[in-house]
Amino acid sequence: MEPFFFFSYAHRDHLAGGSFVDQFFSDLKDELARLEPAAGPDGLGYRDTERLRLGDDWEQQLSGTVAGCRAMVALYSPAYFASPYCGKEWTAFHERVLRHRELTGRTVPALIPVLWEPLPEVLPAEVLRIQYVQHDLGEAYAAGGLRALLRADPYGPDYLRVVKVIAERVREAAGQYLGELPSLDLGAVEGFFPVPATELPPTRPGLVRLFVAAGRAGRGDGSSRAAGGGGWYGPQPWDWAPYHPPTMPSLAVQAQQVITRAGHITTLDEVGPGLAGDLDRARENNQVSVLLVDPWSAGREPYRQALREYDDQNHPVTGVLVPTGTDDPPEGPARAQLWGGVRAVFPRNWLHRSGPEPLFRVKVSRERFESELLRAVTVAQNRLLDEADEGEGGDPYAVRASFGLEPGAPTMPGLTIPAGRPEPRPLPPRPSAPPRPVVNPPRSAVEPLPATDPPSRGEPQS
Repeated sequence: MEPFFFFSYAHRDHLAGGSFVDQFFSDLKDELARLEPAAGPDGLGYRDTERLRLGDDWEQQLSGTVAGCRAMVALYSPAYFASPYCGKEWTAFHERVLRHRELTGRTVPALIPVLWEPLPEVLPAEVLRIQYVQHDLGEAYAAGGLRALLRADPYGPDYLRVVKVIAERVREAAGQYLGELPSLDLGAVEGFFPVPATELPPTRPGLVRLFVAAGRAGRGDGSSRAAGGGGWYGPQPWDWAPYHPPTMPSLAVQAQQVITRAGHITTLDEVGPGLAGDLDRARENNQVSVLLVDPWSAGREPYRQALREYDDQNHPVTGVLVPTGTDDPPEGPARAQLWGGVRAVFPRNWLHRSGPEPLFRVKVSRERFESELLRAVTVAQNRLLDEADEGEGGDPYAVRASFGLEPGAPTMPGLTIPAGRPEPRPLPPRPSAPPRPVVNPPRSAVEPLPATDPPSRGEPQS
């Protein structure tokens, strides 16, 4: 049986902190063994330094493992994206995921990124399309990466939480049986990275913080439909799906996908008592925030007090979207009562909902959700840039750099986004993705490789 996951990492990271890399690989296997006790130690994770033996054809063995393993855990770092061989592994496995989707119509999230260290400024567009931070991994992880957590406390709760989440992701992907990639030859793969400096200008994706206030399922068997409106709910607030039929993912996941396609990264949290402080810290760190609020839950605890406090304060770089679900009541007393409750929670923002650059958007339909979300993010970023230019937001160069803008560049055209449901486009603009490499083309189509020294058999990941 193929291993649950292939461990893709840069050899330079192991040289710089081998004990930390070793510990994470070992802890991840231990946690996976706890979740899948029947798998056995040999069926959990594959790592070149543990499986390759003297005399093995390391490239052939790695090719076979990447082609058949059930998931790949990629240790993201500057060294990883500077490694041509890591680029081959990443590209080949990414091609497996795309090929499986084309053949079956199903997407298996089997390429699992782990943020090892803060990432370089230049990243391939294909990499940016895959989410690599999420709410349950914690703020410390998103800011400094897993290596920093290990250095701070090798067995601390922040680190162990990340291990648990990654193990659960591997187990979930392994259960979906991603199709194999036949006859893979990693030596013939043209990887997405390293990226030559001339191909992409230096950019740094901005961080957009998403906060969700939504109901939960009324019973413990997964999702449930709300009586009278509100959509579908699940065990967590970010499972909320107000639009039906539910052909899209949950609203929070859809929002993350839209923002990621626009060239940014996201974090996801629940609205709570510390919301105002979270928004202030995000603003201080040159980050914008967006609240996704369920109108059926806005006036109830645990959200009502936190949202009222938000309305009482000034948060000029935070957007609020309150969708109208497709199952909400039609015009009449019930609908008036629903939106009257939202108005009671947000009296101050309600009065300014029709301003020239409104960040408070109510009754957002399915057709307008993506355009309204992009508009809110862009307007909030423009305001953050304006604050920096006026000396209110710290170093203006740092703020502009956080959005990938050169010093002195104009603010982003927040109000040029067309109404309706446009094709997603980067905010700020960045070059389009390079053509997708062909994985394992016929030998006759392969250009001769440059005459460089091959990596040593025990160190293919340099």
